[in-house]
Amino acid sequence: MPLLTRQLVRPVHRTLPWGTVGAAGAAGLLLAALTRTGETAEGLSLYLLRAAILAFAVGLAFLLDDPARHTTAAVPTPRPVRVALRVALTVPAAAAWWTVALLLVPPGARPPVGDITVEAGAAFVLAVTGAAAALRFSEVTRPGLPVSGGLLATSVLAMLFLPGRWALFVPVQDERWAAAHDRWGVVLAGAVVLGAVCAVEPVRRRFRL
Repeated sequence: MPLLTRQLVRPVHRTLPWGTVGAAGAAGLLLAALTRTGETAEGLSLYLLRAAILAFAVGLAFLLDDPARHTTAAVPTPRPVRVALRVALTVPAAAAWWTVALLLVPPGARPPVGDITVEAGAAFVLAVTGAAAALRFSEVTRPGLPVSGGLLATSVLAMLFLPGRWALFVPVQDERWAAAHDRWGVVLAGAVVLGAVCAVEPVRRRFRL
């Protein structure tokens, strides 16, 4: 299995939607760079950085798009391995993108790095988990578009309608900041577990004769 996995690295790398992820990443970096345009922008740095995170997460929602999904279902490499390989190949790019995004924000306007990184991690994992869930429970081959739309809608609804005691998007000066990031940690952990569960082959296929 390890040898087969290594042999898959190059073909999988070529099939990843680098163009979509790159475009989303560029849009996110542009939003992060706006924090350098003046005092007003610096005052909005947290919101611009959150918008940058969401932009890149939207790109990651397309990570599992695979037009050949139904023809590769019978390959000897299990689906969890194929999904994990796609994710592993993207992690260095995501880490590099996040580092650049943080550095674009002026130090005096930069929110606490550890806490905002938890937010970013949760958003990124949720995007990929949403795509994995769409593949797990449907026959779609390109889950990216509906998942990205759902991610955007969920983010807006969470900002507008979550009760104060469950708020996730709070300002740095808000006394709920620490509690909100405890909740972000729970969201991140839950997304990781759900993503692992959704990465397995669909149940209906196990019983197909």
